[in-house]
Amino acid sequence: MNITTAKRLEGIGEYYFSQKLREIDELNRQGKNIINLGIGSPDLPPHPDVIKVLNEESVKPNVHAYQNYKGSPLLRKAFADWYRQWYSVTLNPESEILPLIGSKEGIMHICMTYLNEGDEVLVPNPGYPTYRSAVKLAGGICVDYDLKEENRYFPDFNELEQKDLSKVKLMWVNYPHMPTGQVASVDMYTPLISFAKKHNILVCHDNPYSFILNDQPMSLLSLEGAKDVVVELNSLSKSQNMAGWRIGVLCGAKERIDEVIRFKSNMDSGMFLPLQLAAAKALSLGKEWYDSVNDIYRARRAKVYELLDMLQCHYSGEQVGMFMWARIPSAYKNGYELSDEVLYNSNVFITPGGIFGSAGEKYIRISLCGSIEKFEEAIKRIKNVKAPENV
Repeated sequence: MNITTAKRLEGIGEYYFSQKLREIDELNRQGKNIINLGIGSPDLPPHPDVIKVLNEESVKPNVHAYQNYKGSPLLRKAFADWYRQWYSVTLNPESEILPLIGSKEGIMHICMTYLNEGDEVLVPNPGYPTYRSAVKLAGGICVDYDLKEENRYFPDFNELEQKDLSKVKLMWVNYPHMPTGQVASVDMYTPLISFAKKHNILVCHDNPYSFILNDQPMSLLSLEGAKDVVVELNSLSKSQNMAGWRIGVLCGAKERIDEVIRFKSNMDSGMFLPLQLAAAKALSLGKEWYDSVNDIYRARRAKVYELLDMLQCHYSGEQVGMFMWARIPSAYKNGYELSDEVLYNSNVFITPGGIFGSAGEKYIRISLCGSIEKFEEAIKRIKNVKAPENV
């Protein structure tokens, strides 16, 4: 048989972490016991009350049918209340909120909804690799905009204005930024909205990290006029420790929600109702929940500082989110070289920054998703391979 894959898969490789995890599994089978500090998968559980709701609702006999394509009214209202309480954003739960089976699917839904073959999309470099792959799968063309350390990883709008933007339809934006940990700023958001309006570009803001080690959660939709040119994705994966539950949301003007649901409703048949009800409970949690989670991440971050100092990496102490982004020492060609050295010599995996784009070549990223004991063991292993002064 001569079965070929679709042309849309040309240039789309397997996700880096999918490949790397297989290699790590093989090393573990060889007895290496790799410490994985690369993946941003929360290792902490959701609040006990959230799990209690899931348990209680799941045993009811009338919750197992197909659900509304737009999500449970209770969940949509919970998202609206959450946005009002934490972001000072007013959303109509009937028309401006669309629950998702994880916000990652929303990235694909948006691209498939708006992009025709040859449409261009502004994609951050460095940035989340899924933006790039989703654009390509939808037939679009990625146009990088570089985010530079000296510019606080904000877009350079003067530089963007020099590009031919006539074919640009979407722009992916992500603050707090992954992988650099740069926090959002009104000073950056204001010209972003003006830029989008001037060039008739739909800004797609991916906002899953705003509660992690960040005292002032912010939504791009909170700025005046943003709803005219912005849709925002959010998620419970990070803020509520519910990554495997696959619960996200798309927020925006009614017209945008109606457009996206035309695609989404052909891709799934709704979300299990008990999951939605448990998610609504998670969204009702107060400040003490976020404080307790951040106390743990703060202690872990202190250990990552120690690890990065030992590797002689340069980093900003003002990063937020669940990762640390650091520039590698000049002795290394790129982040891949440092990552491989630490993996093969010390049995510790850290992420090379180059997987996030060419602008990340001289960086590494370390996840905060691991116990204090795991970080201490990683530090011990690396110390045992080389004296700190020779690292």
